Amino acid sequence: MRVNTSTIRVKRRMLAVLLAVCTAGCLHAQTDVETVATGSIRIHGQEQSYSFRRLPVSSFPELPPIVATALMERGCMIPQTWQAHRPENVVHGSFAHAGSEDWAVLCSSKGETSLLVFFAQSQTPQRLAEWPEESRLQRHDPSGVLGYNWGIDAATPEQFRDAFAAQNNPPSPPDHDTVADSVIDQKTIYHAYQQGRWKQYEADE
Repeated sequence: MRVNTSTIRVKRRMLAVLLAVCTAGCLHAQTDVETVATGSIRIHGQEQSYSFRRLPVSSFPELPPIVATALMERGCMIPQTWQAHRPENVVHGSFAHAGSEDWAVLCSSKGETSLLVFFAQSQTPQRLAEWPEESRLQRHDPSGVLGYNWGIDAATPEQFRDAFAAQNNPPSPPDHDTVADSVIDQKTIYHAYQQGRWKQYEADE
């Protein structure tokens, strides 16, 4: 019996399209719902409970579509600190140079959190830091339940200068924004993109 190869090719293309649609839909469904991470970790020989929220990428409609898509493809959820009163850890600024339109995001996926920066709506982010989620947990109230303590902001040149004003030899502020990478009540690292590479400047709280 002769096989109609053109019909087979059409069916294969239809199957590929359906599979792609299903994959995209499943990915969207998996990352489009707020979650609360709970559990316990052992610290100094004692079990400590933790609880913190993760928001889906859809909670940040201000993100350019190309950046939002790249984050969803990575399975990103956005962790929220215990201080959060609104969606946080997605920030917009001029990180590449003065006047640029860039984004910095904390992306949690598979137990790891990465600090990602997207230049000018690029699909390929630059990873500035990465930590296990459980290493970013801290006691913050009388209940003893640990919360998430890693947050990011965009820092203007003026804010950068003020952060180091008390030092004997403070670094010169760049002419554009930096990424302020903070552990609540502990320290802040300022990531500055200068001369084609990232530099770090640590400021104590």
